[in-house]
Amino acid sequence: MDAQAEASDLARRMPDRLTASQINLVHFALAMGGFAIGTTEFAAMSLLPYYAATFGISEPEGGYAISAYALGVVTGAPVIAVLAAKWSRRTLLLTLMMIFAIFNVMTALSPTYSSMVVFRFLSGFPHGAYFGVAMLVAASLVPSNARTQAVGRVLMGLTIATVIGVPVATWIGQALGWRSGFGIVGALAALTVALIWQFVPYDRPDRTGSMMRELGALKRPLVWLTLAIGAIGYGGLFAVYTYLATTLTDVTQVPSYVVPIVLAFFGIGMTLGTYVTGRLADHALMPTVGALLLWILFWLAVYPFSVGNIYAITLVVFMIGTGGGLGTALQTRLMDVAGEAQTLAASLNHSAFNMANALGPWLGGLAIAGGFGWASTGWVGVGLAIGGLAFWGISILADPKSLTSTPHHEH
Repeated sequence: MDAQAEASDLARRMPDRLTASQINLVHFALAMGGFAIGTTEFAAMSLLPYYAATFGISEPEGGYAISAYALGVVTGAPVIAVLAAKWSRRTLLLTLMMIFAIFNVMTALSPTYSSMVVFRFLSGFPHGAYFGVAMLVAASLVPSNARTQAVGRVLMGLTIATVIGVPVATWIGQALGWRSGFGIVGALAALTVALIWQFVPYDRPDRTGSMMRELGALKRPLVWLTLAIGAIGYGGLFAVYTYLATTLTDVTQVPSYVVPIVLAFFGIGMTLGTYVTGRLADHALMPTVGALLLWILFWLAVYPFSVGNIYAITLVVFMIGTGGGLGTALQTRLMDVAGEAQTLAASLNHSAFNMANALGPWLGGLAIAGGFGWASTGWVGVGLAIGGLAFWGISILADPKSLTSTPHHEH
């Protein structure tokens, strides 16, 4: 069963066909979950200096909380996708978002840094599975030739979070304390639960689903190669973004209120990159992936030379953000090479990108702690982009026709 067949099967388990306005409300509800997830994922980085100060730790050490969230995503996505193979999609979405809400509130209430790291890990657990299931539900409600747009609407919740949610959470965190930033995410997640409950139709559980069917994806080398491209090649964006707030205040020497504005430019770049990449990848998927990795590599190499000037660094951060479209392209690639294990494949993409979210801040922190300076995160990113290109090249060698085939036809 391919990605289109999976969506069609899910559509059959849904009630009667919804109207266009009802479908838009479902997509909005699912995107709100993406907005909440995107806000916590990126705001945790911009709030790093503040919670590090509260707990009396260095910023590189504070990066462990970011890595803990990412590792929660990496762990949770495959575990939940496999164990919940027979669940109703609506029930699973509600459960995942309730868990997400609870542990973000617990993060806000963390009495110690150790407890915060634990709560960040548990907050990340529902992340990948939520996106994977939400995308399948979104695609099941529209004709097959509109599936990519439906998936893009769900992902747009995450990218818009980097434009609006993260700057707002950062400003509020600066004004009222970092704990309020995570509290806002808990409220957004609770709102998502209400929206899903109201607008997402109940679907019958998939009685044919099984753990073994989902685990079948792990037997496919092209799945692992695709995951490696994202897990390594995307790490540079996170290496730079994690330490961007301190770089701006300590190196660029701008007032703290300017930081969220620069973060918003990163988000605008990511939103634009997601939109453009989706259109390009529909025509030439793997060439688009390779070109994006080269694009990311170039701007990460420029980054260390831009940190002394606010206008230069803002432009470069915007350009690095446009590389965020890589996630959309790799999502499609995974669906194309995963066979029947569509839920696991859709979820694993977010595991891969959160491996990047763990790897990038960790290596960036090592470079900073080693005395190479805040701007050195750009060079760390260059190395990771080269690694992503290496796995892209291996993937092309293993599957040469992917350079000329269009998405959704490789089975």
